[in-house]
Amino acid sequence: MTGPGDEHLPSYRDVIAAAVRLDGHAHRTPVLRSRFADALLGAEVMFKCENFQRSGAFKFRGAFHALSRFSDAQRGTGVVAFSSGNHAQAIALSAQLLGMPATIVMPHDSPATKLAATRGYGAEIVIYDRFTEDREAIGRRLAGERGMTLIPPFDHPDVIAGQGTATKELIDDVGALDYLFVPMGGGGLVSGAALAARALSPHCKVYGVEPEAGNDGQSSLRSGSIVHIATPRTIADGAQTQHIGELTFAILRRELADVLTATDADLVEAMRFFAERMKIVVEPTGCLGFAAARRAGLPIRGKRVGILISGGNIDLDRYADLIRSGV
Repeated sequence: MTGPGDEHLPSYRDVIAAAVRLDGHAHRTPVLRSRFADALLGAEVMFKCENFQRSGAFKFRGAFHALSRFSDAQRGTGVVAFSSGNHAQAIALSAQLLGMPATIVMPHDSPATKLAATRGYGAEIVIYDRFTEDREAIGRRLAGERGMTLIPPFDHPDVIAGQGTATKELIDDVGALDYLFVPMGGGGLVSGAALAARALSPHCKVYGVEPEAGNDGQSSLRSGSIVHIATPRTIADGAQTQHIGELTFAILRRELADVLTATDADLVEAMRFFAERMKIVVEPTGCLGFAAARRAGLPIRGKRVGILISGGNIDLDRYADLIRSGV
């Protein structure tokens, strides 16, 4: 099914092109298995571990792909971005690798590790209050004042195509899937995932998963138009978006089976599972897919299930507090 303006959306051909550009720059992250997870879900479960990606999250894929397509003039003036953390780190690292300046608009309450890593990659950070200020407006203003190119965290065709390479790798490595569960904030990762799944595993049902407190994407798909909400209060800081994008909405309404939600308590339980059973650190946002696969009540028994773990960037003190005490 296509609609007006679909010719301007990224396609699987763009995902293939992004994979070529990312070859030798992005890690081909592992797919891990857990017999305990298989027994728990009654399914064959494959975890695509983007917590092992460069800068600690899938965002490096879209960021590096987008910046690698800059003209010489754009590289000279540099890039500006806004992000709660993972896109910030990814843009900063990509800019460093490609030799261009980067300015990142970040909320004052970003995890300290994400702020430190972004600065460590050489980016300038501009702080804002996520609950009272508009990060998109700040980013546009800085881009205009400094002549820089604005790369948003999700609503950009090169970003979406880059993120789609994670699912391309997953299906290339393990074969066709019946279900795929993907963390969702602005929709960049799950949009790219849907493009790759449609091409490589056309019968796969793709689900985006949001924090329960921030179900703007779910509301958007069910209402037929983009829903804007106040910044949600959730431990899933990578999914504290106020709305999904125009491009991502167009792809998701065409390709997604549905959008599911998970509570903060579900995310903590998933963090404990990953730590205890798989010996890996996963940030709350990265747990959304597994949390929904466990709780959504979908008929996944006996099926082949893919779960994208989107990242592992979290302050260790905060991580320990959540694991020990919950929310």
